[in-house]
Amino acid sequence: MDRSFPEIKTFFGFGCMRLPMIGSEVDIEQFKEMTDYFINNGFNYFDTAHGYIDGKSEKAIKVALTDRYPRDKYLLTDKLTEPYFHSQEEIRPFFQSQLEACGVEYFDFYLMHAQNAVNFEHFKKCKAYETAFELKKEGKIRHVGLSFHDKAEVLDNILTTYPEIEVVQIQFNYVDYDDPSVQSKKVYDVCRKHGKPIIVMEPVKGGSLVKLPDAAAKVYEELGDGLSNASYAIRFAAHQEGIRIVLSGMSDMAQMKDNVSFMKDFKPLSEAELGAIAKVTAIYKGLDMIPCTACHYCVEENHCPMDIKIPELFACLNTKKVFNDWNQNMYYGNLTATSGKASACIECGGCEAVCPQHLEIRALLKDVAAEFEK
Repeated sequence: MDRSFPEIKTFFGFGCMRLPMIGSEVDIEQFKEMTDYFINNGFNYFDTAHGYIDGKSEKAIKVALTDRYPRDKYLLTDKLTEPYFHSQEEIRPFFQSQLEACGVEYFDFYLMHAQNAVNFEHFKKCKAYETAFELKKEGKIRHVGLSFHDKAEVLDNILTTYPEIEVVQIQFNYVDYDDPSVQSKKVYDVCRKHGKPIIVMEPVKGGSLVKLPDAAAKVYEELGDGLSNASYAIRFAAHQEGIRIVLSGMSDMAQMKDNVSFMKDFKPLSEAELGAIAKVTAIYKGLDMIPCTACHYCVEENHCPMDIKIPELFACLNTKKVFNDWNQNMYYGNLTATSGKASACIECGGCEAVCPQHLEIRALLKDVAAEFEK
């Protein structure tokens, strides 16, 4: 386990994007209770962003955490998000408003938020990274990093351009591990190549790996250890080398107590547990999904004149079907920002002529377009 940030007491973090709610407002009293339980059990890492819960997450953190605990009792991460600045001059005032909203004088970690090939150009143009490094020199940020939602080659470019980046936050779970649209394993490998400690988001895929299909849930039940479905997903992420923090967006006290129960005295996955995870992953891959093997024959040798990334778009639709995962809309946008959308298909049939799986690709692309180009 990487120990690059010794001030982090444990490698489990409280993600504050899905807080307990009463209607449209944060349930502050329950959030206080969860915060106390988290800290009293030896954890200290909290993660937020200005846009979380329509701006209410930062303010809730001030009331539940920073107004109630000394500054050395917690680590706080916030983020710089694209819609909130249009020039370099706007970054510092926005940053200051975040400090004030959270009730702190500095952030332990400050991340360039949701980086992808398109918005990275905006961050570069506005010198967002350079501004963050300046704020670090001034003592207002302890560590500068980024959160990431795109292909591995894009991350490699970012880390090559800004080697000063200290940490990378990625989407990582056992279903996305080999997913050709999310590319969790490939993105993870880029982080390792550049020697960057990793923060994991979405270890339970927005709750999808908690509410399992019956056949998948039975696999874990047969282990007989009494652990929750969430435990296998979160521990799968924590099990990997180089993972420094695994975030969980806990929305009630029951989730908090469950997660603390298996992360307080973390034990790596056993061979039996790894085998069960492989079985559950196979069950998901066998659901009502396009049986594309991502061989890429359909797009190689100019078989697609419209430059449609067919296997990646199929992977987006598969994940959206199985998990109802809103992130796939973003991944679809990332994938088609510099290549053809599914609706760009001219039905030439070149892809189908070389598909080893004999898929009706032209018809399936219409399904993709109907889902993501509404």
